[in-house]
Amino acid sequence: MTTSALTHGTAGDALSPAPLMQLATGFYSFETFATAVELGLFTRLAGGRRVTVEELAAEFGFAHRPADLLLVACASLGLLEKDGDAYRNAPLAEEYLVAGRPAYFGGFVRFCEHREYLGWHKLIDALRGDRPVTWDPETQDSLFSDVDPVMLELFWEAMHSLSMSTAACLADAYDFAGHTRLLDVGGGSGAFPIVLCRRHPHLRATVYDLPHVCEQARQKIDAAGLGGKVTTQAGDFRDQRGLPEAHDVILLSNILHDWDERTGRDLLTACHRALVPGGVVLISELLLNSERTGPPAAALMGMNMLVETVGGKNYSGDELTSWLTDAGFHGVQIIEIDAAGANGVVVARKQ
Repeated sequence: MTTSALTHGTAGDALSPAPLMQLATGFYSFETFATAVELGLFTRLAGGRRVTVEELAAEFGFAHRPADLLLVACASLGLLEKDGDAYRNAPLAEEYLVAGRPAYFGGFVRFCEHREYLGWHKLIDALRGDRPVTWDPETQDSLFSDVDPVMLELFWEAMHSLSMSTAACLADAYDFAGHTRLLDVGGGSGAFPIVLCRRHPHLRATVYDLPHVCEQARQKIDAAGLGGKVTTQAGDFRDQRGLPEAHDVILLSNILHDWDERTGRDLLTACHRALVPGGVVLISELLLNSERTGPPAAALMGMNMLVETVGGKNYSGDELTSWLTDAGFHGVQIIEIDAAGANGVVVARKQ
C-alpha cells in the first residue's frame, strides 16, 4: 500500500514544486469529472457512440470553446478516448459512468459534489471544533437520520454504487462457501448481500439498518430478484438489546469508521454475542497502516469523518485486531483487497 499521495521522483532528483501543484489543483480534476457526470455526458455516449465537438456543443447548447475544453479535459483524465475527430467513452467510463448500469458509480460522484465538497470548505471549522460541519448533532440523532433531503436523495444511492464494486472484491477475496446466514449490520441498500447471494446461491442474508434505510434496501433487493433470499430487519446497532441472532457471519462494511472507539468496541462485543459458535465477523474498511502514515485513501477518509461525523475516524488493522481480541474473538487475520471502498478485510472467529 502506498503511503504518499505525492510523486517525489527517484533518489537524487532535485526537489520540485510539481507535486504541490498536483495537490493544489486537484479540484480541477474533480470538478471536471463531476460536471461531466452531472451533464450525463458518459450516459449519452453509451454503447460506443462517438461525438464531435460540434455535436456536443449542439446537444448541450454550449459554444464551441467550452465543448472543446470539456472533451479534451475528460480525455486527459482517461474518461474519454479520441477516435478521429470524435470522442467516445473510455472503458472505465463505459463500465462505471453510464446511468442504469449495475456498477454505476455516478451516484457517489454526485454525492461528493452536492454534499461532501461543500462540507470540506469548512474543514478548518471541523478541526477547531472537533465536530461535523455538514449537520448539527444538537438537532439530529446521527448523520444517518431521515431529515436531510440530500442524504435521502443521494447518500444511499452513492453508497450502493460504491458498495457493489467493493462487494465483488470481497466475494473474490473471502470464501463464503462455509456460511449459510449473513447479517449485514448497517447494510444500507443491501448491495453486499445482493452481490454475495448471487455469487453463493446457498447463502441467505439479512440487512439490519434504520427503518427508512430498510425501505430503500427492499426496493434494491426486489429489483435484483432476491426477495426470497435477502430480508431486512429494522433496528439500530447502538440499541443495547443487541443484534439479531442465528447468523454465522456478520459483515461490517465501512461502519466502524463512522464512530468513536467506544461505540466500535461495543458493536464488536454485540457481534460476538449474536454470532453462533464458530461464526465469523468480517470488517471491510479503508485501513491505516501500522505506522499511521497512510495510505492516502484511508488517511483522507479519516479527514472526511472529521467533516461528517461525531468521533469517527479510520483505524489501523492493529487497532481493530486489539478490539476484536478484547471482544473475545480469535484467529484474527487481515486480507488485503483493492476496492473503491476498502483496502482490507479483517476476519475474526468466535470459538
